[in-house]
Amino acid sequence: MSNQEETDHRGLEFLVRSPCTVPDDMVLQCPGLIWNQLFGAISSLHRAGVLTIYPKERGQYVIHVLMAAVGERA
Repeated sequence: MSNQEETDHRGLEFLVRSPCTVPDDMVLQCPGLIWNQLFGAISSLHRAGVLTIYPKERGQYVIHVLMAAVGERA
């Protein structure tokens, strides 16, 4: 498993546990990963159709995990 795949997996695990979260929470709850790694994971998973990102308010976004897509990746 590549470093990006491992980061995607860790980010996805957190998002499944907290399915409606904001990216800043991910940074706080995923020790050992820096913001750039988590942003890359969010971007990669979004492109893969595993999650959606919605604007919440100025400069903040909410991430929703599409559980059907998670099952397909397993």
